[in-house]
Amino acid sequence: MRKLTIALATAAATVFVATAAHAGIAGNYKRPNGSIAKVWMCGGGLCGKVVKGKGSGTVMFNGIKKAGKVWKGDMKHPDMPGFMTFNGTITPMGSGKIKVQGCAIGQSMCDAETWVKIK
Repeated sequence: MRKLTIALATAAATVFVATAAHAGIAGNYKRPNGSIAKVWMCGGGLCGKVVKGKGSGTVMFNGIKKAGKVWKGDMKHPDMPGFMTFNGTITPMGSGKIKVQGCAIGQSMCDAETWVKIK
């Protein structure tokens, strides 16, 4: 019985820590062009939308999934036509920063921004 209790406690702690780590990326970020993007957990993945400034209302990523230490999935760019999608990667950089990168044609043409978390 004691082993079962320890196993259940360990499993619960692991889920709590994983959820807290994923939730730590959530928040509002300032993009290099001055616009504000909101990042939040959604449907077991990560969502991001420009909420203020240039490109406001553009959903840049919707439900991209955790892949090791990064998040990967389809991504849009506010300055590009809506039908275009890119291979997106979000990399936590520490100190409240994330690197948001989109690539076309595999990984041959990429562009990235560093977003800074704001309060």
